[in-house]
Formats: sequence, C-alpha cells, structure tokens
Amino acid sequence: MRVVVLRLGHRPFRDQRLTTHVALTARALGAEGMILAERRDAELERVVEEVGREWGGSFWVEGGRPWREVVEEWRKKGGKVVHLTMYGRPLDEVLPLLRGHDLLVAVGAEKVPGEMFELADHNVAVGNQPHSEVAALAVFLDRLFGGEELRREFRGGRKRILPSERGKRVEFL
Repeated sequence: MRVVVLRLGHRPFRDQRLTTHVALTARALGAEGMILAERRDAELERVVEEVGREWGGSFWVEGGRPWREVVEEWRKKGGKVVHLTMYGRPLDEVLPLLRGHDLLVAVGAEKVPGEMFELADHNVAVGNQPHSEVAALAVFLDRLFGGEELRREFRGGRKRILPSERGKRVEFL
C-alpha cells in the first residue's frame, strides 16, 4: 500500500511552517511523499531534503502540478483518493475500506475547492470539530498503519535518536 499526501492551497508567505509540518508528519508517520498542488516551494523542498539527509528515509516533495490532474492520474492507476475534512464520514467507518489500496490523502491549507468533495473516493473526518490538518493527518496515518509506522527504521541518515527517559541522546552514524 502506497500513501502520498496531496497538499491543497499552499500559500508560501502564510503557510510555510504549517506545510512543512504536514510534510514532516507525513514522512514520520508512513507516507512516501507529498505533492504540493499548483505551485513549487523551493524552501520546503530544501528543508525536507535536509531532514532526509540528516535522519534518513526516502520521503520526497513534488510541487507545481494541478491538483485535479494529480487526482485524476491517481484514480486512473487504481488508487483511492481520501480527503481529510471535518465534514466527512467518521474515520473508523471508512478505515476498513481503505486498507490494501494505494491512497492519495488530500489535506487543505486554505478553503478546499468544493469539487474536491465530489472527486474524492472518501471524505473522511477525524472528529467533527475544527482542528489542524497536521493533527488530522497524524491521527489518520496512525490509525491506517495501526501504530506500526512508529517502529519504522529510516535508513541512510547521518544520525538517529536513541530513546531515553530524560535528556536527548543522538547517535551519529
């Protein structure tokens, strides 16, 4: 099962930090990459590449493609499109329908175009109260992977964290 995040509505002057957090959360919790719809953000790409060099893994960011094109291409290849929104069906109801499929997980920054609700195979709610798309993505990925993503090993980095009850322990490889 492949999981790629589609970031909708990124505004570099306003959303830089939050979109970076979407990418880092996606990376840490099991997604293989993120597509930044409509525009490129060289700084975001640089930050994510640097995290990969330091901490390992093969997460990627691709920018500049129209979101409708990405959605249509994903569906043509047999994948499912999941739109995380507080207006969707409860996550626990939809989760069994998602396992075993390649998933494109759409998360918005600004107002998501209404057409996304129609094009998505599943509009999924991680709760029905306003909250961060980063929180929704984290809960979604954790439930999807059943916690296994937390034990994943990231290869190829220069350092890794050694678990410790107190203090910061980092091993340089």
